[in-house]
Amino acid sequence: MNVLVSGATGLIGSALTPELEAAGHRVTRLTRSPRSEADIRWDPEAGTIDAARLEGVDAVVHLAGESIAEGRWTPEKKQRILESRRKGTRLLAESIAALSTPPRVMVSASAVGYYGDRGNELLREESAPGSDFLAGVCKEWEAAADPAREAGIRVVHLRFGIVLSPKGGALGATLPIFKLGLGGKIGDGRQYWSWVALGDVVGSILHSLTNESVSGPVNVGAPDPLTNAEYTKVLGRVLNRPAIFPLPAPAARIMLGEVADALLLASQRMEPARLKETGYTFRYPQLEGALRHLLNTGR
Repeated sequence: MNVLVSGATGLIGSALTPELEAAGHRVTRLTRSPRSEADIRWDPEAGTIDAARLEGVDAVVHLAGESIAEGRWTPEKKQRILESRRKGTRLLAESIAALSTPPRVMVSASAVGYYGDRGNELLREESAPGSDFLAGVCKEWEAAADPAREAGIRVVHLRFGIVLSPKGGALGATLPIFKLGLGGKIGDGRQYWSWVALGDVVGSILHSLTNESVSGPVNVGAPDPLTNAEYTKVLGRVLNRPAIFPLPAPAARIMLGEVADALLLASQRMEPARLKETGYTFRYPQLEGALRHLLNTGR
């Protein structure tokens, strides 16, 4: 397939692209700053896209959006987070819907934040959304793809959990602290972290592209979500370091503001029901195995 990828240089996109190419697909990058003639230019903020060059695209993977984890959530930052997803997704969905031969599938990123802070509740794809800022962003993000769905394109919303990679995200940010033996649980540690290895994020995208029975919301988290206390204990064991220095919730809020509540202290016990129903096999179903692979540590 000719697969159009937005956000191709991000954490997920940079891991996805080589796997797509290794599987025999051709990757076309949708970017604000084209690096080659094969790239297609767009500017979601300005509402512009080189739509004529979208003809011939067989599938779309939409990953672009303002970073949620980087920087404090000022009113301006929150507006950029929302608008980059709402505007970008709608622009892309409307553009591919208007093509003479639309792509067969659009796989669009979403997030576990859709569910808000839900304690021990087991969250499946049909579970109700939360009511906080990030839940509202995710609802509008997913709704922005409606023009593609209405045009008969199969649309998949991948609700990513906490993506584990030493190159970024929660693991990359906390790794230096844990390597020094200064890591520990965040808050009381009882909040569920629906983690997923980067390899399974890529695997779920490939599965969604090629499996026509996959559509609508799809939870992308390992089948064994752990509490933050359990997660930090495993990470300490893998690194052979103590994980006994907790970060109290008030300190996390002072350091990060609203981001702490949304990304570190919120509890989301997510089940990847649709992935399991449609036959996806996780590459890294257990946290310890995932971390040992990612961090290249022996047993």
